Amino acid sequence: MHSVWKTSILFTIVTTVLLGLGYPLFVTGIAAVIFPHQAAGSLILKDGQVIGSELIAQSFTSDKYFHPRPSAAGNGYDATASGGSNLAQSNKALVTRIQGSIDQLSKENPGHPVPSIWSPRPAPVSIPTSPGCGLSSRSSV
Repeated sequence: MHSVWKTSILFTIVTTVLLGLGYPLFVTGIAAVIFPHQAAGSLILKDGQVIGSELIAQSFTSDKYFHPRPSAAGNGYDATASGGSNLAQSNKALVTRIQGSIDQLSKENPGHPVPSIWSPRPAPVSIPTSPGCGLSSRSSV
């Protein structure tokens, strides 16, 4: 019986070191060598100062861009302000914000179905709602 416990504990320690530390460090090192810009966060620099990331939504006003999901980080997309709003579905501020997003999307895309809070349509409800992390990526619709 003692041998089974010893083997189990040793296996746990070895796999934790190999897969929990070794593998992530190895992959991070490879990424830093092969994709240094992306591995560093795809940061956008202006006059030597970081002003954002290519991976976190930025304000785009042209019709040629996809619309990102709303961001809880505000208009400046401040990554330090990430996090969900924690507003309940019954909260009037949340309902008002989502309805404003729906109205804006409907105005910008006449003739295309936009989801409604009260009557779901073919478009995904995730379009006017913000993600749980509070930040949105540029690849959203």
